[in-house]
Amino acid sequence: MMKKHKLVIMTAMLVFLASMLVACNKSSTEIEDKEKESEKEQRVVENRAFETIKGSVEIPAKPMRIVTDFYGGELLSVGANVVGVEPTAFDNPFIKDLLKDAVEIGQPVNVEKVLELEPDLIVVMYDENYKQLSAIAPTLHIPYGTATNIEETVKLFGDITGNYKEAEKFMSKFDQKAKAGREKLSGIIDANATFGIYELTDKNELWIFGDNAGRGGQALYNALELNIPHENKNEEQTLQLSMEVLPEYAADYMFLTTYDPEKKGQALKSLKDSSIWQGLDAMKNNQVFYNDFDTYYRYDPIAIYEQIDLFVNMLIERNKENQTK
Repeated sequence: MMKKHKLVIMTAMLVFLASMLVACNKSSTEIEDKEKESEKEQRVVENRAFETIKGSVEIPAKPMRIVTDFYGGELLSVGANVVGVEPTAFDNPFIKDLLKDAVEIGQPVNVEKVLELEPDLIVVMYDENYKQLSAIAPTLHIPYGTATNIEETVKLFGDITGNYKEAEKFMSKFDQKAKAGREKLSGIIDANATFGIYELTDKNELWIFGDNAGRGGQALYNALELNIPHENKNEEQTLQLSMEVLPEYAADYMFLTTYDPEKKGQALKSLKDSSIWQGLDAMKNNQVFYNDFDTYYRYDPIAIYEQIDLFVNMLIERNKENQTK
């Protein structure tokens, strides 16, 4: 009789526990469903209008998955999650590690690849496939040159992503590095010395660059506040030079990159062998620097930040080298 009584009690307990589990599962499912609905409602509520040259675009206030063509570094500088980007971004030494989980989307942008990534925001420099991309997710067309310096750039992309604090933090860090760089160069270089940025192409074309066309211009002129060659102060950001007029645009310190995708080296050899190049004061004073194209071509905020130390260190090292001669 006692055994039968215990069995009844155990059976009742099992039935009770089972009913409790069903109730808990039901309650948990209801909570999850409510949370999902809340997230959907939140995403709808937290959209906002962003003005572009294409008109007003409704974008997420805090986009979580962003695809871009040429704005990978700009977005990463403000802590955005870049899930897709154009191919050459992966050659950028300053951001390639940050793109380890991103997907290459081609150039022009491959619409099918973008669709697979399920972005909630697309940001493009060029508007090929704009209509198709806009059908996938809100798409912002931000043409090249919309922002003219690093401060404007970081502010713009902080606004696009809603990462305002991250943008302020980046600029604070940038300003500190720039100040430290200027202090390191104090007493190392003449305050009146000029610094020129040049590029040679594989077609023997020679160009000089300003403060906002890559090749380290923003680090050199804006962050470190070094002097641009006098003759180029009021010129365009890029200006093609003939060898005959090069001496007029020469600087006390000259930084040269070479665009030579096939690595032939012939154009650079011809330049170095020319009597005009050899006759420049910067050459005679050992103040010419031959810089890697991929490293100095970059002009996103992260690249500019890192280029500050690159310029400072090379100038300090060259000063030491020249002092020992």
